[in-house]
Amino acid sequence: METVNSTADPQFSPNSQSDGAQNKEVLPDPAEQLAAAVADRDQLAKEKGELHDLIQRRQAEFENFRRRVEREKAEVFDFASMDSVKALLPVLDDFERALKVESTDRDYVRGMELIYQRFYDLLKKLGLEPISTKDARFDPHIHHAVEMVETDEYPDHTILEEYQRGYNFKGRLLRPAMVKVAVEQ
Repeated sequence: METVNSTADPQFSPNSQSDGAQNKEVLPDPAEQLAAAVADRDQLAKEKGELHDLIQRRQAEFENFRRRVEREKAEVFDFASMDSVKALLPVLDDFERALKVESTDRDYVRGMELIYQRFYDLLKKLGLEPISTKDARFDPHIHHAVEMVETDEYPDHTILEEYQRGYNFKGRLLRPAMVKVAVEQ
């Protein structure tokens, strides 16, 4: 059987004071503990919110960057296509001039018309758009006046004749139309 040593435990020590003031730890007030825990929780929630906002901003910035890069890549491709199509315009002009020449060989003319049409359709598919000058008023942004004729038969700045067709490429001016323009006397 075990014996209890009462001297080992200070509570049972004969020398201990009866109020136990020396051995008592100072325990924090539960209200203070709760306030500290609430403050820590609020601080952590604030930090979490800030980090969440930062992540959302970074994601939005990345999406904007990705869209901008895609748009710039498409613009570079369009610009490269625009230069290629512009280099082919003299060939298209030559076809149009060749088709205006009278020929007795019907098969030759029909073959030229088919080649021209396929070539023109291909360029249109790439984004080539002709600028219409028929019954139009002169616009210096899309027309190049090569000749100006004083006349009373037509209103001022009316296009009388087109010397060379103008083109837009995907909404941008590729080449202005060369035209003859009526001016008032």
